[in-house]
Amino acid sequence: MVVLAVAIAAYGYVDVGADIDGKVPSDALRYGLGLGGLALLAHLSVRARARYADPLLLPIAVLLNGLGLVVIYRLDRATPNSSTAPTQLLWSTIGVGLFIIVVWALRDYRVLQRYAYVLALSALLLMIVPIFLPAVYGAKIWIKIGPLSFQPGEIAKIALAIFFASYLARHRDALALTGRRVWRLELPRGRNLGPIVLIWLVSAAVLFLEQDLGTLLIFFGLFVVMLYVATGRIGWIAVGLVLVGVAVVPVALWEPHVHVRFVDWLDPMRTIRLGLGPSQLAQSMFAFAAGGLLGTGLGLGHSYLIGFAMKSDWILATFGEEIGLVGLAALFLLYAIVVVRGFRIGRQLRDPFGRLLAIGLAVLLALQVFVVAGGVTDLIPLTGMTMPFLAQGGSSLVTNWILIALLVKLSDAARRPDPPVPQLITPTPGADEGDDSGDPEQEDR
Repeated sequence: MVVLAVAIAAYGYVDVGADIDGKVPSDALRYGLGLGGLALLAHLSVRARARYADPLLLPIAVLLNGLGLVVIYRLDRATPNSSTAPTQLLWSTIGVGLFIIVVWALRDYRVLQRYAYVLALSALLLMIVPIFLPAVYGAKIWIKIGPLSFQPGEIAKIALAIFFASYLARHRDALALTGRRVWRLELPRGRNLGPIVLIWLVSAAVLFLEQDLGTLLIFFGLFVVMLYVATGRIGWIAVGLVLVGVAVVPVALWEPHVHVRFVDWLDPMRTIRLGLGPSQLAQSMFAFAAGGLLGTGLGLGHSYLIGFAMKSDWILATFGEEIGLVGLAALFLLYAIVVVRGFRIGRQLRDPFGRLLAIGLAVLLALQVFVVAGGVTDLIPLTGMTMPFLAQGGSSLVTNWILIALLVKLSDAARRPDPPVPQLITPTPGADEGDDSGDPEQEDR
């Protein structure tokens, strides 16, 4: 399956060159060998350190990463002055490298439970730093070091998922007990819910100040779903929706950067009627419409008209135009398989921490796909998040490779067969009769 994933990505690269230039790209072999080499190293690591891992996780990650590189290369051809595919390939190498490190170094995933609070506090400190830095593209979510930049919120997703899983695993019985009834909801006691709510509120406040609406929604969703899984109380879903509304509505009304996105969401054709030309959201919808059922073909679309952030926030529009509804459905099915496998891993694990961590990681991926796809297709307001593995962005790519590595280790533990139980050999009745061990003559003979 890994070989097939590399072959599909390599074919896509060749197809882009053939459609644009009428010939196979001169570096197609180098691209195929490079992606194949990374996939081979990752595969050998899994075979050596997690041989019982789910066999679908790594091939799907390789395929999505490879297709993302193909479409970024295709958009580079439409913007000769902005070449980002080589940088994305470098980030892919770093991501696979971290995947290999996690697979080799993490012998037992339960070790992470010891460092849950350390990881949560480190994530919060990293998220606070961008508040004091200048805003980039309307949001304070970046830390720049020379030519490189990264989003601390991406790494914080994994850290907070580990923290939530650890805390809820230890206190799930107390949280499930009835503490206080508010209207029709039964809330747990404050001393049990307090620490996790405090960490969540601090992270939400930081994201509010940074104007990072997308990550805020994902943290809300992660917190509510994991709390529901741990306690079994469906009322937490309603509480989560209320909290999302309380947090999002003020930002949408008073923060100009987010307010524009809400206005475009409500009326994507507004700028056309005002004579200002189509907005990015309108161009995205035109791209999806032009793609139709089967798409125009790789390299033959016009989604580059979206302009700014077409390789990151809006890259799904290019996929929609050039591979059509059928291709998009296939992409979403790949994500769905990873999410379902994550849920299955959680059901197979016996310890509460591993169960909650597997489900939390799957929920993280599902929420990010929903938020990005919903924003680009005008289902929900645009949030500025990037599609996992497909879009340009080193922070997101590296984080998602770490997420897959953790799921690989969790699935290896879940699918590993139990060691054989040693059987005690009991003597049969009457076996000691006729024992001549005490007869000297018998010993001499």
